[in-house]
Amino acid sequence: MQTYKLKNKVYILDGFSMVGPLEGKGPLKDYFDYVIQDDTLKEKTFEKSERKLLYDLIINAVDKARLKISDIDFFIGGDLLNQIVSSSYTARELNLPFIGLYSACANMTESLALSSIFVDNKIADNIVSATCTHFSSAERQYRFPLELGNQRPPTAQWTITGGGACIVSKIPSKIRIEVVTFGKVIDYGISDVNNMGAAMAPAACDTIKTHLENTKHKVSDYDMILTGDLGKLGSEILIDLMEHENIILGQNYSDCGCMIYDKTERVFMGGSGAGCSASVLNSYVLYKMKKGDFKRVLMVSTGALMSTTTSQQGDTIPGIAHAVELVYESNSTEKENKTNSNKANNGNKKTSKSISNSSKHRKTSTDKRRLV
Repeated sequence: MQTYKLKNKVYILDGFSMVGPLEGKGPLKDYFDYVIQDDTLKEKTFEKSERKLLYDLIINAVDKARLKISDIDFFIGGDLLNQIVSSSYTARELNLPFIGLYSACANMTESLALSSIFVDNKIADNIVSATCTHFSSAERQYRFPLELGNQRPPTAQWTITGGGACIVSKIPSKIRIEVVTFGKVIDYGISDVNNMGAAMAPAACDTIKTHLENTKHKVSDYDMILTGDLGKLGSEILIDLMEHENIILGQNYSDCGCMIYDKTERVFMGGSGAGCSASVLNSYVLYKMKKGDFKRVLMVSTGALMSTTTSQQGDTIPGIAHAVELVYESNSTEKENKTNSNKANNGNKKTSKSISNSSKHRKTSTDKRRLV
């Protein structure tokens, strides 16, 4: 069953977003919870900086949702580094049951989809879904060391420094997850690692088309259809591919990679990375849905499933896209949310000494967070 409609009400209780200095200057700067001023986060390597970024995202997301780490049943997430080390090492710090994922830049919606199914089937009450990326660690792994100063072709994108974390829960809130669609791996023969948008667009087309067919929804039913990080070129390719399927993406379609940077920044085709859709979802989208500006959103994170090895061996780049449909719950109040959250806190008997100790001794980059 590629599309799954949840039987019970499952909510996004709240989310937290953090981005780097460049992303913090963009059009969405006022929506992000926190803008990092030093992208090293006072760590010795960029890989450790990415790890700390993910840890801080989760800690603050749990806090913003008025929960404790001991209320969380699972951490489900992934990242772009080899063996998803940022997520694995973060899970070690959190001392939570961990389900590691890899759908490249589609990690956010894959995590959300699996988390919602877990809660829907009463396997868990509260799950943290999270992912992030760091420009410098991604460049070092997938392209070239920063010190080389390699030139970029016009089709290239810019891996964002940033990410997002949210709490998927049975506790009522204003944002409910209604339907999820898991994508198929689609490969149109693109082998250029500097043209990720073209490689991922066919997968986005297939997932959106499948979701619309299975839900019987129309494009006009959504206030926003949002892809993860196709960028400018990839978005144009997606629009063309959808037209071939007799589906017209209108003014309610956009791409996170096109939204996150100002047009004056030299980021070529726009933003990319697992943190791209994660940061936009957990800032701009959730903010608009909480206000009731958006009543129905289709979030489609996109990923390119290549590795440095496959690229060096000349293989083509398979793409993947997972979709999560979010709806606004007008009858869910903040008072109800707070009451249920307090019940969850009082009723949970678990303890998590390791995280409380870690919080005491480890100063996070979000000591003075900026909330929208």
